Amino acid sequence: MKCPLIAGMIITHFSAVSLSMKNTGNITQAMRLPFLVLTPCCVFLAVAIAIKQQVTYSLSYAFLCLIGALAAHIAVNTLNEYQDFTSGLDLKTKKTPFSGGSGLLPEQPHLVTAVFYTSVISLVTTIGIGSFFIYVLGWQILPIGLIGVLLIITYTKWINKNAFLCLIAPGLGFATLITGGTYFCISQQFTSDMWLISIIPFLLINNLLLLNQFPDLHADKQVGRNHFVIRFGIPASIFVYSLFAIMSQLLIVWLVFNNTLPVASLATLAPMLLSYFSIVGMIKHQQNIGEYPHFLAANVASCILSCAVLTLTLIV
Repeated sequence: MKCPLIAGMIITHFSAVSLSMKNTGNITQAMRLPFLVLTPCCVFLAVAIAIKQQVTYSLSYAFLCLIGALAAHIAVNTLNEYQDFTSGLDLKTKKTPFSGGSGLLPEQPHLVTAVFYTSVISLVTTIGIGSFFIYVLGWQILPIGLIGVLLIITYTKWINKNAFLCLIAPGLGFATLITGGTYFCISQQFTSDMWLISIIPFLLINNLLLLNQFPDLHADKQVGRNHFVIRFGIPASIFVYSLFAIMSQLLIVWLVFNNTLPVASLATLAPMLLSYFSIVGMIKHQQNIGEYPHFLAANVASCILSCAVLTLTLIV
């Protein structure tokens, strides 16, 4: 009964999303599909940790976690699109390939309702899959689910007005909740080593969003946001970005040294070096870094490739 029930839920989700798009155009742009690659990176990392620890795990549950996490990512992206458009921020922001939203709603404002419905349907799908895991595995996963839903709902309107919460929210949502939640769902346990390893993507993903806030500094300030770059300025933000980058690299070395990670995981340091290229761009161009997208691209590549390489070294 369980597998057909979940399969039906997944089919219903995608059917409902398709229905919400019918006769209203293509809203996949609002989902920011290229950025969804971060989600499977976090899910696969949890599976890789289980493989490395020789823990018995469920691939079918891993697949469900992937669907639920992707739905959550789509929910936060589309809700962000909807709220940034209705607040007027999208009309003030200069779009870059890596910041400023997708640009869909300023060009096609008639899609605003469809984007909102897509967010709601995606969130309901995430809650449905989370409820399934609570039913079959118990209440230990509930805190992770509640924090995740809270992050999705509050990120744009409330978390962006708190400098420290906004700084750590991306890493918390992806590295801590998705990786940690997936690990528990597939193995029915939490381990200290898993939490230690998840700090690596936590730091990298925080940096991913931190740099992307640089080009939106003035526009964000006009609509009342108060994230770290606004509250403490660009020099302090560069310092924190550099600190997170160095900490993630030192953590890799330390975890290899104490045998939590295999020696092969030192290969993760290679893509991490791309963050220093981004730091050069931050120092040189500061809030105008959006005009030089190769520095933003290096930031994205550093995060995604580091997570991917770390995952592969755990499996191999």
